[in-house]
Amino acid sequence: MTKAEKTRQFIVEKTAPIFNKKGYAGTSISDMTEATGLTKGSIYGNFANKDEVALAAFDHNVKKVTSMIRAEMDKKKTVREKLLVYVDVYDRSQGFPEGGCPILNTAVESDDTHEDLRKRVMGIILSWKDYIITLLEEGVRTKEFKDIADPEQTALSIIATIEGGIMIARVTGKPHYKHQVLQHVGKMIRALK
Repeated sequence: MTKAEKTRQFIVEKTAPIFNKKGYAGTSISDMTEATGLTKGSIYGNFANKDEVALAAFDHNVKKVTSMIRAEMDKKKTVREKLLVYVDVYDRSQGFPEGGCPILNTAVESDDTHEDLRKRVMGIILSWKDYIITLLEEGVRTKEFKDIADPEQTALSIIATIEGGIMIARVTGKPHYKHQVLQHVGKMIRALK
């Protein structure tokens, strides 16, 4: 890596938790300079603007979560076990970026205010949906599951239930609600025959 690439990576790693916790609108340049120890000029010498930093921070946070999920899935043999990794990882939330699920955090904030972030979140959700569909189809192919009438609906239901459980727990201040909802997701997955 060049010095410029290392500096950009440093800025992203230091600001990603702040963007995830405070959001795009809530993260100020002073938050970024305080986290990095760099000047405003140094940050904007490496990124065109705050938008560019926010997009890179979102990508960093999502990569952290997806890498953790994929690493756990790689340890599993069956499709069902792989799907249940979502329940396990989201229930524990250990290793998540500070502030929790970056998909939920960014989706809620960016839906009406930041088109580029909204598109980035949409891409991640659609990619997640497609990956679950691939797993479901693999399960059918290997006869682990019988024919699944609508794999897309099943995938979207899993995603929406996970993210909805996180949102409900956060809004109510009752973490056990997330656990209850994720247990339901586990039942949905185990019920796939």
